[in-house]
Amino acid sequence: MTHTIRKATADDAGRLAALAAVTFPLACPPQSSPADIAAHLANTLSDANFRSYLADPGITVLVIDADGDLRGYSMLVDRPAADPDAAAALTILPSAELSKCYVHPDHHGLGAAAELMHASLGEAAASGARGMWLGVNSQNAKAIRFYEKSGIRKVGTKSFNLGATVEHDFVMERAVPGVPSDERDMPAGEWTR
Repeated sequence: MTHTIRKATADDAGRLAALAAVTFPLACPPQSSPADIAAHLANTLSDANFRSYLADPGITVLVIDADGDLRGYSMLVDRPAADPDAAAALTILPSAELSKCYVHPDHHGLGAAAELMHASLGEAAASGARGMWLGVNSQNAKAIRFYEKSGIRKVGTKSFNLGATVEHDFVMERAVPGVPSDERDMPAGEWTR
């Protein structure tokens, strides 16, 4: 079955929420409580939340679409980092946040995540960002390996509230395509837009 990566529309909100219900728990540490996971899904990844994200001009949601079946999605937020620990760790500015990047487990290991990451980096570059950053649970070794293989490096730490529990995340970033290699190592204040 072939697939495309495209920008999500409001019609995708329900399918995105259903996909998030499958994929988000896989990114949580093993000791995460089902109640905390359910609270996060209800408060952040519901149909209504996705409708709100899709209506926000500063947010882009990309989906892997296989004849109407969503296999994965990513969410890019094109605004300065709101988390003070993340903002302090970032070195490549302006930067877009890769807020979410998930592939259905039935499609792990088939290259879909790499395609989605490539498309997300391209979307970040198209928005004018020089860098892309993300937060990943410090215990999610599989995701960290994938991000490192994608050229994303650890630059700091931050907290993440999962329901009533505070989790510990790594802040990771990389330059987006089109940033000249000599600029990748320049301090953020040296960049002009």
